[in-house]
Amino acid sequence: MNKLILLVLSILWTSENLAQQIIGLPPIVNYTRQQYPGGGQTWDLDMDRNGILYFANNEGLMTFNGHSWKLLPVPNHTRLRSVKADKDGRIYVGAQDDFGYYLADADGVLRYTSLKPAVRDRKDQFADIWDIVLYNGGVFFRGTTKIFYYDHHNLHIYPGTMQWQMLCRANNRLYAQDANKGLMQFKDNSWQPVCKEVADRHLLIREIIGRDAKGDATKDQDDDTLLVCTLKDGIFKLHRGRLFPFTSNATPIFIQNQIYCARPWGDNQLLIGTSYGGCYIIHRETGAVIQQFTVNEGLQHNSVLKIFTDPGKNIWLTLDNGIDMVRYNTAIKQILPDNKRYLTTYTASVFNKQLYIGTSDGVFSTPLDGQRDLSFLPSHFRQISNTAGQVWSIAQVEQHLLMGHHEGAFEIRGATAIPLSRRTGCWLFQPLSSYMLAGCYTGLQLMHKEGGGLSAARPVKGLFESLRFLTVEDDSIIWASHPYRGVFRMYLDRDTMLHYTLYSQKNGLPADYNNFVFRIRGRMIVATQAGAYEYDAATERFVPSRWLSPILKDASLQYLSEDAAGNIWFISDKMPGVIDFHKPVPEHAYSIVHFPELKGQIVNGFEFLYPYNDENIFVGAEKGMFHINYKHYRQAREQPLVLISQVSAHGKADSLLYGGYYPSGKHSFKAMPNAFSGFHFEYASPVYSQGNTIEYSYKLTGFDQQWSEWSVKTEKDYTNLPYGHYTFSVKAKDNLGNVSRPAVYSFRILPAWYQTPLARSGYILLGLAILLWGYISQKRKFVRQQRRYQQKQEQLILRHKFEKEQREKELISLQNEKLTTEVRFKNKELATATMYLLHRGKVLSNIKEELLVSIKKIDPLPDNIFKKVLRLFEEAENNEEDWEQFSRHFDEVHNNFLFTLKRKYPDLSTTDLKLCAYLRINLTTKEIAQSLGISVRGVETSRYRLRKKLELPADTSLYDFLMAVTGSPEKPV
Repeated sequence: MNKLILLVLSILWTSENLAQQIIGLPPIVNYTRQQYPGGGQTWDLDMDRNGILYFANNEGLMTFNGHSWKLLPVPNHTRLRSVKADKDGRIYVGAQDDFGYYLADADGVLRYTSLKPAVRDRKDQFADIWDIVLYNGGVFFRGTTKIFYYDHHNLHIYPGTMQWQMLCRANNRLYAQDANKGLMQFKDNSWQPVCKEVADRHLLIREIIGRDAKGDATKDQDDDTLLVCTLKDGIFKLHRGRLFPFTSNATPIFIQNQIYCARPWGDNQLLIGTSYGGCYIIHRETGAVIQQFTVNEGLQHNSVLKIFTDPGKNIWLTLDNGIDMVRYNTAIKQILPDNKRYLTTYTASVFNKQLYIGTSDGVFSTPLDGQRDLSFLPSHFRQISNTAGQVWSIAQVEQHLLMGHHEGAFEIRGATAIPLSRRTGCWLFQPLSSYMLAGCYTGLQLMHKEGGGLSAARPVKGLFESLRFLTVEDDSIIWASHPYRGVFRMYLDRDTMLHYTLYSQKNGLPADYNNFVFRIRGRMIVATQAGAYEYDAATERFVPSRWLSPILKDASLQYLSEDAAGNIWFISDKMPGVIDFHKPVPEHAYSIVHFPELKGQIVNGFEFLYPYNDENIFVGAEKGMFHINYKHYRQAREQPLVLISQVSAHGKADSLLYGGYYPSGKHSFKAMPNAFSGFHFEYASPVYSQGNTIEYSYKLTGFDQQWSEWSVKTEKDYTNLPYGHYTFSVKAKDNLGNVSRPAVYSFRILPAWYQTPLARSGYILLGLAILLWGYISQKRKFVRQQRRYQQKQEQLILRHKFEKEQREKELISLQNEKLTTEVRFKNKELATATMYLLHRGKVLSNIKEELLVSIKKIDPLPDNIFKKVLRLFEEAENNEEDWEQFSRHFDEVHNNFLFTLKRKYPDLSTTDLKLCAYLRINLTTKEIAQSLGISVRGVETSRYRLRKKLELPADTSLYDFLMAVTGSPEKPV
C-alpha cells in the first residue's frame, strides 16, 4: 500500500515537475565511449590547477584537456574508483587493492607512486578505495573496512567497527559513516560519533552538504545545519545531532530514483544525481525542482555516478555509460516548445506578455512572468489552435499579431488563430499607412485597416510571383525579392493594380538568385551572396552599400535585422553574428561578434533572427529555437587559457619531450641531437564553456618571423629545423577577441658533429691544409709539367731512335733477306757443285770399271800400259783441291761449320768432316756413298765411327747435334 501511494505521488510530482521545467535548455555535450579511451563506467572526476580534468574510470585514470583524451592504467590494471587533485600537483587515486598518487616529472609525464607498500600489516589489507578527501593538509582514503590518512610522510589507519560507508567534507569538517556507529566526525585525530540515528534507521548516506559550495562555513548562517542526502530515503536536515526529513514535492522522485551523488550549486541551489532519473537542480531551501536533465534532455544515461562543477560553471556528469557536460552558464540555450519533438522553428515574437514561436507544426506560446532573460521562463507552452501545419512568420502590427501560414494569412487572437485569407500560402506581412500587405506564394495580397481590425485579404493584380521578402520605402515604394529572378521595385495604382520593375544581375546585383530585401536604419538593403547592396536612384542600379559593405565586405548574407540599440544582426553562411556599435575596438568604431556555437544549426534557406532586446535574441533552427542572451554573452567571460599538451621529436625513432602535465618545479630543458629535426606540438584550451569558439596562433622563435594566422587547428609540425635554440609559443583567442597568455616550450637542437666548434676548427685547419695542398699541388703540377715536357722530349728522342732502329732493323732485315738469298744461292751452287762432283765421281767410277773390265779381256794382260791411267783415276777420285774448295765455300755459307767442328773435335779426319758436311746439307746415304766413293754400308760404318768420335749417346740425333754444335761459330784467325 505504501509503495502504491509512493508511485502515485511520484507520477503526480513528475507531471508537476515537467510543467515547471524552464524553457531554456543549456547545451549538453556528450562524450561517448568511442570518443574517450576508457570503459563505460566513470566513478569520479576532479580538475587540477591548470584546468585539466581527471576521471576515475574502470580502465584507469583518464585525462582531458578540452581537446584530447589520455588513459593511464594503474600498475595493477584494476578499476579506478576515486580521484582527487591537490594544489601541489599530485593527483590522488583510489583503485582496487591499491591507492597512491600521480605526479608530473620534469618532462611533464605523470608518474605513479603507490602508497600500498606503507600498509605493512596483512590485517590492514583492503579492497576498493571509494572516496578521497583532502583535509587539514593531509589526504583521507576510504576503503570498505578502513580509512587511511596520509600526511605526506606517514600513513595512519582507522579501521571501522564493521564497514565505512561514506566519507565527505562539509562546512570545513570531515564526516564518515560507520555502519554500526552511524555518522562520525574526525576530531582530535580520532573519529567521534555525531548521529547514531543514521545507523539505527539503516540510512545509507551518499553526500553531506554544508552552507558553502567550497565546504567552508558561512559566518552569517547557521553552519550547524547540514543536508544529508541518502540513497533510498531522500534528503534530511542534520541539526545538533538529530535528523529531520527535508520534505518537498521532489521527495517521492528522489526515493524512487535513489540519490547517488549531490553537490552545492550557486548561492542557493543543489545538484542531485540519481541512479535512475538523471540530474536535478533544486532550490536549497524549498526543495523545488528548478530544472532536470535526463535522457529526454540529451543525457546519454539516467544513472549519474558523480557530479562536478568547474570554474566556468559547467556541470560535469559521469554516467554509468559515458560522460556528459552541461554548459549551464552558457548565454545560448535551446528552446523546445513542442515537448521534445524537436520541431523546426521559423519565427518568434513577444506580444501581450506572451512568447510565440512558429514551427513546422503550428504556433506555441508561453506566458511571461517578469523574467528579464526569457530562457528562464517556466515551460507552460501550449499550441495555438487552428495553427497546425507549416508556419512561416509571426508579425506584430500595431495591436494585431499576424501569422503567415502554409494555408494562408491568419490573425492570432488569444488561444486561437482567425483566418484572414485561405487563397494561397502566406509568407509575411508589411504595414503601410492605410492598409496591410501580405507577401504570398502567388504575389501580393492587401488588407484594409477598418477601425481596430483588418478586412479580408484580397489579391493585387499585376504580379504572380512568390514574394517571401518585402520592405517599404516612403510608404509608397514596395521592394520584394524573388528566390531566383532578382529584386522587384513596385508601386500600387489605386490599390488594385501593381506596377513593377525587375532588377537583376545586369542592373548591378551580384546574381539573379539569393537576394533578400530588408529595411535597416531607414534604408532598403539587399543581402546578397557578395555582401550588402543598396539602390542608387541616380543611376537606377544597385551598388555595394556605402556604410555596410566596408564592415561586412563581401560576406554571403542571408538575413539582416536591426535591434533597438542600433546594432545590426545578420546571418552569414549558416552562422549568426552582430555588428555591435556599442563595443568598439581599437581598429574600428564597432566590433563584430560571431556565434560559432550555432554554425550549421540554422534552417538553410529559411533563416530567421529576432532581436527582442539585448538579453533575448531568438534564432530559428532545425531543432527547436535558440535563445541568445547577448548581454551575458558579451560580458567578460572566463578568459581563454592554452596549454601545450604534447611535444614530440621525430627521427629514426620518435621521442616524447613533454607529456602535457605541468611539473611542480621547472620542466626539463631538452637538447636534442641533430638527428631529431622534426617536431610535433599539440595544444588545447581547457575552457570547456566556450566549445568551438577558440582559435589559436603560434610562433616558433628562432624559425618563424611572426605569429601565424588564427586557426582552430590544435597541432603544428615543423620539419628540417636547423640546429639552434627555439621557443614554441601558442596563444588562444575566443570569438569576443579575448586573447590568452601564451604557453611556451623551449628546446635546443644540437649541431651535428660536423657543425660543432671543434669541427669548425677542423674546417679551418682543413682549409689551411687545402691551401697548402693547393700550393704544393701547383708546385708539383709545375714540376710534373716540366717532367712531362722532358718526357715528351725524351719520347721524341726515343721515337726518333726507335724510328732509326726500325729503319736499321728494316735495313738489317733487308740485308738478312739478301744474305738469306745469297745463302740460298750459294747452297744451290754448293748443291750443284756437290752434284757435279758426285756426277763426275760416278762417271769416273763407271769409266774406271769399264776400263778394268776391258783390261781383263786383254790377253795377255799388258803389265804397265794402263797403270798410269788408273793412277789418274785414283788421283781424280782423291783430289784434295776439290775438297778444299768445297770446304771453303761450305764454311762461307754455313758460318764456318767445318772450321768450328775441327776446332772442337780435332780427331776428326777429312772423311769425317766430309761426312759431317754432307749430313749438314741433308744428303741421303746413297748420295754420300757416291760422293765418298764408298758403299752404302761403308757410309753406315763411317757414321758409327763418327758418333764414337763425337761421343754421342744413342738417343741423340747426329743431324741435330751437328746443327747445334756450331750454334756459336768461331771465326778463323
